[in-house]
Amino acid sequence: MIDTLKQHITEVEKFSADNLEDIETFRIKYLGKKGLLTHFFSEFKNVSNDQKKEFGQTINLLKTSATDKVNSLKAALEDNTKQKASGRDLTRPGEPLELGARHPISVVKNQIIEIFSRIGFNVSEGPEIEDDWHNFTALNLPEYHPARDMQDTFFIQTDPDILLRTHTSSVQVRYMENNKPPIRTISPGRVYRNEAISARSHCFFHQVEGLYIDKDVSFADLKQTLQFFTTELFGKSKIRLRPSYFPFTEPSAEVDVYWGLETETDYRITKGTGWLEIMGCGMVDPNVLENCGIDSEEYSGFAFGMGIDRIAMLQHQISDIRLLSENDVRFLAQFKSSF
Repeated sequence: MIDTLKQHITEVEKFSADNLEDIETFRIKYLGKKGLLTHFFSEFKNVSNDQKKEFGQTINLLKTSATDKVNSLKAALEDNTKQKASGRDLTRPGEPLELGARHPISVVKNQIIEIFSRIGFNVSEGPEIEDDWHNFTALNLPEYHPARDMQDTFFIQTDPDILLRTHTSSVQVRYMENNKPPIRTISPGRVYRNEAISARSHCFFHQVEGLYIDKDVSFADLKQTLQFFTTELFGKSKIRLRPSYFPFTEPSAEVDVYWGLETETDYRITKGTGWLEIMGCGMVDPNVLENCGIDSEEYSGFAFGMGIDRIAMLQHQISDIRLLSENDVRFLAQFKSSF
């Protein structure tokens, strides 16, 4: 029996493992409740008296050897795991996450929406692919009207009645068809015109147009609304309205804001006059109201429209409109502080 114990001691000393599963199997074999040590201890009573002392010492040696082997193998396995993880310094700061930024077009659009929302204007949207009625005819531009040439249009070749909208006035037509006065809405969105691409023009750009229809709306209401808007957006309170022509408004006007002549840039963008054109406006033509099912004898209204891209270029001193659509990260990163 003692020789058997000594053989197990030799096996324990030779045993090696590199994973917890094998170590646990070894521990159960020798140190478990039904393990070999439990069996040998139960055989102690069957050993002759002259061998009991040596038998007991050998059993204790086997128990000690098995326990030490299990502990040493586990410790070695833990050290090996730590060494593998030592390549990562958990105290180092993590890799910085680059935060995005709102596009300058979105920044300006949100500013405009916020300003007009304070005086009761809601936001309306419509499709970018339009039909002739909503884009032209309903806006007092019947077929063959010469004013259609003012807007070089992208037509869908398979259907000459379908086109890419040239202004967001089409959204206003749809809104008037589906809502009764009083109406107070702005329509931001992307529009398309078949123009040569350069630093100052593009084949697509962004507009926001406003519409107010109610009883007894006058040109004075229009001017006061625009006065409030320019003061809030630009911090410029001095504006002027110059007579102009738009097929869907009568009378019509161009709106200039006094930008000033404080810097060389002011001289350049205002051509030395100090005045800067920012939008067109006018009283809604009665024909437009009638086309949309609104009684022009009872209601009147005004409309205005401006280019978001142009305002973004003014506010951020952007010299080339193409930068707004090329997605150059170096350019867009400049607006991280914008809201």
